[in-house]
Amino acid sequence: MSVMPGPNDSLPVRARSLGIRFDGRPGPLNAITDVPGLAVGFRTLVSGEGAGAVRTGVTAVLPRGREGIGSPCAAAVQSFNGNGELTGRAWIDESGSLSMPIGITSSHSVGAVHTGIDRWVADAAPHVAAQWMLPVVGETWDGYLNDINGRHVTPDDAVAALDAAVHGPVAEGNVGGGTGMNCYGFKGGTGTASRVIAHGDDEYTVGVLIQANFGSRAELRLGGADIGARSSTPNPIEEEDWFHRERERLGAPGGAGSAIVVIATDAPMLPGQCAALARRGALGLGRSGTVGGHFSGDIMLAFSTANEGALTSTFPASAEAEYETLRFIPWGRIDPFLTAVVEAVDEAVWNALVAARDMVGRDGHVSHALPHAQIRAVVEQVAAR
Repeated sequence: MSVMPGPNDSLPVRARSLGIRFDGRPGPLNAITDVPGLAVGFRTLVSGEGAGAVRTGVTAVLPRGREGIGSPCAAAVQSFNGNGELTGRAWIDESGSLSMPIGITSSHSVGAVHTGIDRWVADAAPHVAAQWMLPVVGETWDGYLNDINGRHVTPDDAVAALDAAVHGPVAEGNVGGGTGMNCYGFKGGTGTASRVIAHGDDEYTVGVLIQANFGSRAELRLGGADIGARSSTPNPIEEEDWFHRERERLGAPGGAGSAIVVIATDAPMLPGQCAALARRGALGLGRSGTVGGHFSGDIMLAFSTANEGALTSTFPASAEAEYETLRFIPWGRIDPFLTAVVEAVDEAVWNALVAARDMVGRDGHVSHALPHAQIRAVVEQVAAR
């Protein structure tokens, strides 16, 4: 394992622990798994050095857990910038629903993860596999740290991530599909957060999981302070010769990367309302500074686990179900949920940055984590204004 010890390694904390203030009320775990029934699993692959170094993995999300495979959730996908991939989107757009597990991985491993989800569902829910399977697989590019063309992610790794899915706390930073990712010129990866919203006599949760691999160093802001530009941490991701060669060859500026944002809620939502939630994911990314570069694939998937059974699409159609009924939040009262998405996405980005650790990867490429001491210093400066 080629992982450098860094200034954050003895500090297993999250963004709030460093004094960063966030709006809204988080759930008990401040994680996407605060949404009842939802499970998350990881398969992390770290091995080797030099040209063949492996720094990658798979993240799996089960919207209704293992027991709910094939039970559709109202869903929608929105692309903030389209230099990325999320499979299964055509059917989500057509039906307004999602019924399959979600995988997130490296850009060149989408096919392997797709195959692995097919295999896993065929074993776990053969009644679903007997109809058709359209897995949802998103990706971001980890080729700076990872031997991205080495075909190191296999269908078995996707199966392992799904088998590992649990309902409790969610690991962050250098785990799963986020293992080899970078964010704002620092080490990035996986982050999560949640918000609780009161609605009448009820309370609902909005949970977010992000694979953060976007933004340039100069863009990063904290409380209005340009923490990225001020940082003394080396930035080989954007400064070394390899970067300049690739930028010249591809025409891609600093900040090229991607983000996959998964937004879940147990609040009853229509598919169009899920689309409204997904659109707000981009605003959450922007709070930390990114403007969404042309070469960044930033894709948001939002779904609601409410109304279970109401969106089921059986084949052939049952003559007994001529109509279905959906319960949903009135459009005029949706704003607190939109706010919750923006707040949770913002915090999930910071949790990914805080949890990340320094990493050495392919050909000796180094990605440095954002030091916790620098975050604390900026927090103190902002508080003293």
